[in-house]
Amino acid sequence: MNYTAKEVMQYVQEENIKFIRLAFCDIFGRQKNIAIMPSELSRAFAHGIAIDASAIRGFGGEVRSDLFLRPDPSTLSYLPWRPESGGVVRMFCSISYPDGTPFHADSRQILKDAVAAAEARGVSFEFGAEMEFYLFQLDENGHTSKVPFDYAGYMDIAPEDKGENVRREICLTLEQMGIQPESSHHEEGPGQNEIDFRYSDPLSAADNAVTFHSVVQAIAARNGLAADFTPKPLPNEAGNGLHINFSVRSKDGRDLLSQVIAGIMAHIQEMTVFLNSTENSYARLGGNKAPKYISWSHENRSQLIRVPATPNGASRAELRSADPMANPYLAFALLIYAGLDGIEKQLTLPEAADINLYTAPEDILCKFQKLPASLREATGIAKESAFVKQHLSESVITAYCG
Repeated sequence: MNYTAKEVMQYVQEENIKFIRLAFCDIFGRQKNIAIMPSELSRAFAHGIAIDASAIRGFGGEVRSDLFLRPDPSTLSYLPWRPESGGVVRMFCSISYPDGTPFHADSRQILKDAVAAAEARGVSFEFGAEMEFYLFQLDENGHTSKVPFDYAGYMDIAPEDKGENVRREICLTLEQMGIQPESSHHEEGPGQNEIDFRYSDPLSAADNAVTFHSVVQAIAARNGLAADFTPKPLPNEAGNGLHINFSVRSKDGRDLLSQVIAGIMAHIQEMTVFLNSTENSYARLGGNKAPKYISWSHENRSQLIRVPATPNGASRAELRSADPMANPYLAFALLIYAGLDGIEKQLTLPEAADINLYTAPEDILCKFQKLPASLREATGIAKESAFVKQHLSESVITAYCG
């Protein structure tokens, strides 16, 4: 439900809410929050709540450190795992300077700007995330171990799949928060799980991805486990991917998907550091169904982008290179801008790579461009990218690329 500020204050009073979490993300997509009491809510809506930006990674230094959180009432969500009596709610916030100007490193605002740029061209995007994570046991000191919760395989069932009840609890919690999971199952790795979401507009999809992280971690902890979203938690097992499904609509009815895919392929090397932001990311790429080459095909899971079969003939595509440590706001924003570039330049797709790129001979593979093979290579490409400089501020680029 899209609440107004007045409705939020009424809800807080009627439902005996005692804490309001004002949530936002640092530049790398890690969720932060500050909790306020109901008596401060009207001030938060009217003027914002001040935070010390110098203490937040990627937000700058001490010289100009005051920023304000301004809650978005449409994102109000009850946190079901908190106490029912004296409950807790959460709202995502925009971030601004004291004079009300949007903060240049607010990744949620960067995505809003990308959506507005698309709308100005008569184009709209939708995204759906498929996010993988591992469940590990805790050691005797209560710290995360690297011992998987189970040793089940792809889509196995109980009793081999011990994560079934944890996934169920996660899905029911998300549903209570207004987020609709599509499916869940055990993945290939030991203790590895996947939960997929329905399509939604870019901002809601990014909010949902951030919420998903926090819900999984909270439910895992409640079950005496640790959730791990890193791209390659176990060196010899499948990595964690963030598979991004996307579709595009044009007001004039044109089929633009091929041009959007072409635009993404044209800029994917420049975007990679924002989709794969850690050293560990590059241990994942190139193995266990994670792409290495810049290619596309229908249904083929060895590709960077695949166009899946759909029962109703819907037109969508799936980007398979990103991982769950990516900031979804930046990831979706850059995909939109790359897609718009493909539309504006009327880019055409190369021939589909209808082969298995994991087993193809070298004389075939050498015809394809590769994704960056290391974080250093990815940051170097991004630093020199006119596309990246056009759409991201210098401080955001510096945070990722140094």
